Amino acid sequence: MFLISKSVRLSKSLDGGILLDMERGGIFSLNPVATRIVELLGREQSVFSLVDQIGREFGISELLAPDVVNFLSTLRDERLLEDSEGNPSQR
Repeated sequence: MFLISKSVRLSKSLDGGILLDMERGGIFSLNPVATRIVELLGREQSVFSLVDQIGREFGISELLAPDVVNFLSTLRDERLLEDSEGNPSQR
């Protein structure tokens, strides 16, 4: 399970959201689905349950799983995720 890093802040808007990396100064724009994924990461969900919930909320088909995994990979690559012990997620 992954969590958004403690140094990252989410700012939401009607169009989606922005992730602010307070430690490294990065800014990442998010669409509404990505914003919701980030919100759900705060609940320590498995990737399977995350995909299931996003699919139900947004009416997206089972083809959603690869997109969610790719998005999480991008967050991991940008060091915006950490593991449940608070360590930066390594690839």
